[in-house]
Amino acid sequence: MAHHICPWWLGYFHVSPLRRLVESPTKLLAPLVREGMVVVEPGCGMGFFTLHAARMVGHSGRVVAVDLQERMLRGLERRARRAGLSGRIERRLATAGDLGVEDLAGAVDLALALHVVHEVPDQAAFFGQLAHTLKPGGGLLVVEPKGHVKQVDLEQSLSLAEGQGLTVDSTASLPIERSALLLRSD
Repeated sequence: MAHHICPWWLGYFHVSPLRRLVESPTKLLAPLVREGMVVVEPGCGMGFFTLHAARMVGHSGRVVAVDLQERMLRGLERRARRAGLSGRIERRLATAGDLGVEDLAGAVDLALALHVVHEVPDQAAFFGQLAHTLKPGGGLLVVEPKGHVKQVDLEQSLSLAEGQGLTVDSTASLPIERSALLLRSD
């Protein structure tokens, strides 16, 4: 799915507790994730955001964590097991061009594309697959790293997302730069 894939071994750096000093998963996700939700997270890596989302959806919700690399998913599984969250997280291995989420059509409350869109060569297809999973009114949170992605590149990506039936929520107040909340427009 990506022309440049973050090496699996960098996954350990991405889940470092020090990262929370710069980027708080709780602060980012708390306004959007609720008990009982179904959340899908493509490009989950070893679960920096995944574990926080799993805590927030509670016992009645679930997080579908998708990644291209089995080693990332194995790292996520180890971390989820240690945190007592394995039962809330469903791991899925994506393939080039396919997130493997077609069975979730219309069932997802929120999708999280966190620091991943810039790695996807066919962003229109990526956004199309995620839009298809969302319930009417469901949301897609897009966050891109400021150091890697320019604002103009994010805007180009958001334009592709709008072509797939998603609309930028201009009223959303997000606590991080290079981010947007998109809603499924029906």
